[in-house]
Amino acid sequence: MEACDDGAGDVLAIDRVSTEMSLAVRKDVPPSAVTRPICGIMGTIRLVAGMYLIVITKKRKVGDLLGHAVWKATDFDIISYKKTVLHLTDAQMQDNKAFLSMINSVLNADGFYFATDYDLTHTLQRLAHTSPEFHEMTLLERVRERRFHKSVIKHNPLSVIAMKSCCINGKIFDWNIISRRSCFRAGVRYYVRGIDSEGHAANFVETEQIVQYNGAKASFVQTRGSIPFYWSQRPNLKYKPKPQISKSINHLDGFQRHFDSQIITYGKQVILNLVNQKGSEKPLEQAFAKMVNRLGNGMIKYVAFDFHKECSRMRWHRLQILVDMVAEMQNEFGYFLVDSDGTVQLQQDGTFRSNCMDCLDRTNVIQSLLARCSLQSQLERMGVLHVGQRIEEQADFEKIYKNAWADNANACAKQYTGTGALKTDFTRTGRRTQWGLLMDGWNSMIRYYKNNFSDGFRQDSIDLFLGNYAVEEADMNTPLHEPKDWKFLTLPIIMVVAFSMCIICLLMAGDTWTETLAYVLFWGSASAVTAGVILFNGRDFVDAPKLVQKEKMD
Repeated sequence: MEACDDGAGDVLAIDRVSTEMSLAVRKDVPPSAVTRPICGIMGTIRLVAGMYLIVITKKRKVGDLLGHAVWKATDFDIISYKKTVLHLTDAQMQDNKAFLSMINSVLNADGFYFATDYDLTHTLQRLAHTSPEFHEMTLLERVRERRFHKSVIKHNPLSVIAMKSCCINGKIFDWNIISRRSCFRAGVRYYVRGIDSEGHAANFVETEQIVQYNGAKASFVQTRGSIPFYWSQRPNLKYKPKPQISKSINHLDGFQRHFDSQIITYGKQVILNLVNQKGSEKPLEQAFAKMVNRLGNGMIKYVAFDFHKECSRMRWHRLQILVDMVAEMQNEFGYFLVDSDGTVQLQQDGTFRSNCMDCLDRTNVIQSLLARCSLQSQLERMGVLHVGQRIEEQADFEKIYKNAWADNANACAKQYTGTGALKTDFTRTGRRTQWGLLMDGWNSMIRYYKNNFSDGFRQDSIDLFLGNYAVEEADMNTPLHEPKDWKFLTLPIIMVVAFSMCIICLLMAGDTWTETLAYVLFWGSASAVTAGVILFNGRDFVDAPKLVQKEKMD
C-alpha cells in the first residue's frame, strides 16, 4: 500500500506467507505489479483459508465538520493473502464462503464513516478536556482506548452522520447529528438484550447534535441503551416473545458498573424509561425502578413515561408532558459551548439516557424533542434566532431537522431490527398519519420474519466481524455444521401436506357432504395440531446464532 500524498516515500508491505506488515522503500515494488486505488484499510481478519485484508474501495464526501472532511465508505473489497484455496477441502471451502458472506453482509450495512485528520469517535466536550498526550496519539490508538466506532478503523457495522448547512434569518450555520454505536454487546434485536457482566448495555448509542456558527460551536449529547440488567427475549415464532428477567444473577453489580461508567463519562444521569407499564413490559419497568432505588445514587434520577398509553388514540401532543416534566433538569444539564475564540463558555453536566424495549422507535421520538429544546437555546445564544422566535416556526429548517432525525432513527433501526424505524411519520411531519400506520405494520411484518428466520446469521456476522468468534485457519470443525433436530424438517412438511390436503378436500368435494366434512376436519385438525406443536417448540425452528453459542445474558 502506497500513500497518495505528495512526498510519501515508503509503502506498507504485507508478506503473504508470514502475514507480517512492514514499511518498505517504494523502489522495492516490482514494475510488473498490478496497481489499483483504495481509500483506506478497514483491517485484517483470519478465516478458514487464511488471512484477509479488508479495504475501502469507494468513498463519498458527506461534508465538513469543523473544517475537516468527513467521508462515507460506500464500497469494500476483501483480499486474500493466499493466491489459491486449493489446499482446502470441499467442506472447508464452503465454510470459508459462509464466513466471507458474513463479512460482506456487515460491510454492506449502511453507515461506515471516517475522517483522516479528525477524531469522530469523541464528543466535542471530551476532546476539549483531553490531555496533551491524548492529542499526540494516533487516531487508531484513540479508537483502541475507547471503543466507540463510527469512523477511522471501525468494528461495528452502523453509525449515523447527518451534516446540513442551514439558514435562518439570513444567517447560515452548520447543523450535524452524529450517532456512535458502542461495539460492546453488539448484535441484533432479540439475541442481545440487557447488559453483560462488565455493565455494557446492548444497543448502546451516543448521539451528539453539533451546531457551528461564526466560529462558535455547541454540542448536546444524549444516550440510549437497553434496560441495564440481566434479561432476555429470545425469538420463539411468537410475534412478541415474553421478556425473561434472570433469577440467578446478582443484577445490582452489573447495574452499578453500567451507571458508574455513565457518570464518569457523562455526569448526572436522567433515565427516561418509555416502556409500557402494563402487560409483558411491566415487570421490566418495575425492576428498573426498584434497582434505581436500591442503588441510591443521587446522580441518577428515574422518570417512567408510558409512551403508548399517553399517546394512544393519536394523542401525540401529550409527548409535551414528558418534555415539560424534564425541562428543569435539561436546563440544569445545559450543553457544551465554545465561542469563536476557542474559550469554553458552557459545559454539559449530565445526559438523558432514554430507553424503550428496542431503544429505537419511541426513544428516537423523545430524543428528537429534547434535542430541539437544546437547539432552541443554542441558536438564541449564538444570535441566529431572534428573541421570541421558535424553531417550529422556521418551516425550511424544521423540515431538514425532522427528516434528519427520522433518518437517524432508520439507520439505527436497520442494524438492530433489520428494518427502518417505526413512528418516523411523526418525526418527519410532527403528526401521526394513516400511511405511517400502514408502513409501521409493513415494517413490523418484515421485522417478525427477520427476527425469526434470518437474525441468527446476522448475529453471527456481527460476532465474527467484532472478533467475538475467532476462526482458526484450516479449521475442520466449525460450528456452522450443527445438525438440525428431526422436528425442524419433519413437522413443517407434515403441516404443509395436511393444510394442502384440507384445501384439496374443500375444492374436490366427496360423494356426500359428511364425507367431505370428515376429510376437512381430519386434515384441518392435523394441520392445526402440527402448527401448535411447532409454536410450542418455537425456539427449535428460529434461525439461531451458531458461532457464539452462549446466550448473551452475562
